[in-house]
Amino acid sequence: MAKYTLPQSPEIILTVSGKDSAKAREKAMDQLMELMDEGKLPTDLAEGFSSQQLIEVKESITDTASDEDAVTQAVQVLSNLATLKLKVQESRDEAMAVRTAIDVLFTDKSVSEAEITRIKEGFKALKNFAQVNLRYQEARTKAEEARIILDRALKSAES
Repeated sequence: MAKYTLPQSPEIILTVSGKDSAKAREKAMDQLMELMDEGKLPTDLAEGFSSQQLIEVKESITDTASDEDAVTQAVQVLSNLATLKLKVQESRDEAMAVRTAIDVLFTDKSVSEAEITRIKEGFKALKNFAQVNLRYQEARTKAEEARIILDRALKSAES
């Protein structure tokens, strides 16, 4: 796609199929004439305006590369979120069972040595779950931005 603008009205973008060529510039001039006929051109062009005065608009490669990097990073952030979500789900039940068992330590009720040993052995699972859950919560916050970046990239594909 070739894109052109006018020096007098850079906000006007004329898009035509193909690469920059005399034929593409003539098509852009046809679009320009339509805008003038419809009264949609904010600039009064002097007589003698030609297709050679159209300025080709080239998309910045760095912007595209930057957008692609942002999409790649967004996908990585979402992938990390998915992995952490699975880890949280896998360890939740065991950790919650240990957490419930801890409550017995705060009562005056007698506790067997076997129960204390089972609780102590469960601390590792509880710690792992708590750490993964914290990382998951943090990743969710970052993933919100990632989702917005992907939505923006996907929205442009829908148009």
